Amino acid sequence: MLAKFQESVDFIKGKTSVEPTIGIILGTGLGGLVKEIEIIDEINYTDIPNFPVSTVESHSGKLIFGNLGGKKVVAMQGRFHFYEGYDMQQVTFPVRVMKLLGIQRLFVSNASGGVNPDFAVGEIMILNDHINLFPSHPLVGKNIDELGPRFPDMSEPYDLEMIAMGQKVAADLGIKVSTGTYAGLTGPTLETPAEYVYVRNIGADAVGMSTVPEVIVARHMEIPTFAISIITDLGVPGKIKKVSVADVIEVANRQEPKMTAIMSKLIESL
Repeated sequence: MLAKFQESVDFIKGKTSVEPTIGIILGTGLGGLVKEIEIIDEINYTDIPNFPVSTVESHSGKLIFGNLGGKKVVAMQGRFHFYEGYDMQQVTFPVRVMKLLGIQRLFVSNASGGVNPDFAVGEIMILNDHINLFPSHPLVGKNIDELGPRFPDMSEPYDLEMIAMGQKVAADLGIKVSTGTYAGLTGPTLETPAEYVYVRNIGADAVGMSTVPEVIVARHMEIPTFAISIITDLGVPGKIKKVSVADVIEVANRQEPKMTAIMSKLIESL
């Protein structure tokens, strides 16, 4: 695997002179952040050796290199999901590559269903913890000692300093944010009413189909991570409605400018 990571890194370095210190994974609801990046280079996933290719219609499938908030960044425009049929090593492959490219911090976004009864549709939640409910784990198998320890500590999955900074940035911008725990499930089905109750009962505030694998690998490689989610629908008894992907994207797009403002200002303030 190390050879595959290095092959990808060498190819990318041959296509851009940008040496990123910030990695960004643009999930549903944060594609607009690309407009804020002073783009220097773009590389299609299909061109990068060993890279998976996104199969989700709302995900573009490009690595974007440039400047944002005075920092050199690499942004994944489109992420990979376990439900697409990839294994966990493929889902998290880009995080390994970004670390080997030199990133020192990782920023992640997603759309999720809210199970906290205090949440409303459109709520913006900064993640402070997660629950891994995926049936597989990205660190299963022989550990690559050069990348991280066999048993990485997960007592601080999301960087407390960046959470505090993100809350201050949001307050300064006049944007209401919450903090909470995200539960990661396989998908691609949305949850049943009983599953929503289960997820809430085990301590989650929101549920989605991404983020957890990438954050586990980021922590394995000691990359401080900040993640933010848009609550696009509610899994609260009495408030559950039929939801389509179009509904999710509509809410995410509506709240996208607020998320983009928080992420941009936070990166600038580092």
